[in-house]
Amino acid sequence: MTAILIILGIILLIVGILGIIYPALPGLPLMFLGALSIAYANDFSYMAWGILGTILVIAVLGSLLDYVAGTLGAKFTGASKQAIWGSVIGTVVGAILSFTGMFFAIFLGPLVGAAIGEYIAKRDLLKAGKVGIGTFMGFIAGVIAKIGCAFIIVLTVLMAHVLPWLQQLF
Repeated sequence: MTAILIILGIILLIVGILGIIYPALPGLPLMFLGALSIAYANDFSYMAWGILGTILVIAVLGSLLDYVAGTLGAKFTGASKQAIWGSVIGTVVGAILSFTGMFFAIFLGPLVGAAIGEYIAKRDLLKAGKVGIGTFMGFIAGVIAKIGCAFIIVLTVLMAHVLPWLQQLF
């Protein structure tokens, strides 16, 4: 059973990393579940509840920041309510289209949605473009934050398991 839990944990960590690259997957929560599975398999001897709690906080904050970053990027450029809704709708449509093989739709969906929403609200093409780019920049900032959180989670799990093994060797 221990080997199955460890393999499941590693699979969840890997799928979580893919979720960082492919935003339709909940990457950081999957990575937390992977860490929890590995910790449980080892009776929490290498990763105690304090370490798991830290990983959980990192996963939650990283996920929240990812969802809020695009909106903050739009708000920073003075987006209207319609642009914010357009960004949300564009994100959903982009995620759906990315499953059909249009991978870049997940990145362009929020940009296009925000720009269309802003154009509908103000009928100003320049402002719509500015809001779309601001939304895209916020999206990129959120992805960078998620990558950083994922790196911290993987490093924490590795260090929690590699350091005890190294101490036993030396």
